[in-house]
Amino acid sequence: MDLTTVREIRTPSRRDEIVFAPGERPLGGGTWLFSERQPGLTGLVDLTSLGWTPIERSTDAVGGGAVGIAATCTIAELLRLPADDDWGAHPLIDQCANSLLASFKIWNVATVGGNVALGLPAGAMTSLLSTLDATAVVWTTDGGERRLPVSTFVTGVVQNALEPGEVLRTLEVPLDSLRSRTGFRRISLSPLGRSGTLVTARLGLDGEFVVTITAGTTRPVQLRFDEVPGERALADAVAGVDCWYSDPHGAPDWRRAMSARFADELRVELGRPAPALAPAPAPASAPPAVAGAERTRPHREPTHDPRSTAARARAGAPSPTTTTHPGGAP
Repeated sequence: MDLTTVREIRTPSRRDEIVFAPGERPLGGGTWLFSERQPGLTGLVDLTSLGWTPIERSTDAVGGGAVGIAATCTIAELLRLPADDDWGAHPLIDQCANSLLASFKIWNVATVGGNVALGLPAGAMTSLLSTLDATAVVWTTDGGERRLPVSTFVTGVVQNALEPGEVLRTLEVPLDSLRSRTGFRRISLSPLGRSGTLVTARLGLDGEFVVTITAGTTRPVQLRFDEVPGERALADAVAGVDCWYSDPHGAPDWRRAMSARFADELRVELGRPAPALAPAPAPASAPPAVAGAERTRPHREPTHDPRSTAARARAGAPSPTTTTHPGGAP
């Protein structure tokens, strides 16, 4: 959509040039910004002109190191991040990217930081980074920076923790989180529809078990346990969540019920011993390459029939099914 009220687009090359005049907003990929009218918007400050390196890896003898994802890194660039052999959480990147209501073409433009900063409940980059205990690095107006967990950076529907004039600079993912085991569950009311709820779990190297609920809540919710909890302890924790979201993509009671079900499935899944890695196939047995196959999105079956059981029976329809990715498989 044309933004007819915009009078100027500025392209800063240094940090001290990132100053927002009244009516100006930061511009990343612009995939949401240009999708609808923006009343009061008179100018854009293009952060991509700063030339931030999309992904950087740091090593820290004390903290174990981290992967730094620039706010301007595109989703496509993140998907190309090569994994170490011990990165059990690496499949979660693809799973969350495919949860976005967007084609692979959008992945080439949409930014990771933009998806997080927008604060939409179904923002799957928020789901990914919250699950991995990522830290948001924010540039403050006085030339400094502050840090906070991504799980608390999004504070509500289209709300975040940025103060006026601040900019989201980097999202830092601890390497230990990438070495964790993860599980993933997602459901929507229609095939390829917007997420009704997205539930992930991570079993840390130290045994900590963390459930993250997004899309079904107005903000990310994390439930932490020192070890894999019992069924009742986890159910009680989910029952204590008080920010279930309501919109045309799902009612709060349905989102609560499905989140509780998924959380328990992930409790059972990650409570089992880690599966042994299958040996790599011999080169001769590899299937022929298909041009462009790496850019296609997997077909998703319908995930939920919102009718009651009785209504489905009258219509002769089968019971609803849910597509899941057990064991971290995409």
